Amino acid sequence: MDVRQIVIGDAPSVQAIYAPYVTDTIVSFEEVPPDIMEVERRIAAILPRYPYLVAEEHGRIVGYAYASEHRTRAAYRTSVDVTVYVAPGAQRSGVARHLYSHLLPAAASLGYHAAFAGIALPNQASVGLHEAMGFEPIGIYREVGRKFDAWHDVGWWQRLL
Repeated sequence: MDVRQIVIGDAPSVQAIYAPYVTDTIVSFEEVPPDIMEVERRIAAILPRYPYLVAEEHGRIVGYAYASEHRTRAAYRTSVDVTVYVAPGAQRSGVARHLYSHLLPAAASLGYHAAFAGIALPNQASVGLHEAMGFEPIGIYREVGRKFDAWHDVGWWQRLL
């Protein structure tokens, strides 16, 4: 598996991986999948300041991960939120761990100090991944999101870089 920095031309693959998480799960609190142009816009907005990586197997993108702004206030400037998504059929095969094993050092090398992950609960796979990667639970936002006519909690995990 190869990990590399994303390019704008990867937007269709990223959109294809992400869309089912939006339409079929509570993993993403978006309700309508972004189209390819919106994914391109998001990639372009993240790349100047944060790492954004894709994992490829046999020339096919099987996952992606990126860091992004944690909060807008200046004192948060050395903290990032991190996200990872894996294509159906490639889940539970080490893609997410491989991506994070590159993303977290990349964020540290850019001067970021702390990484945060928000996980819509329940999601044992994501909790297990983050804890295996050294993240520690720090709290839960109760009933913070509403999707599919139900309230959902979001747990927060942190790792110092």
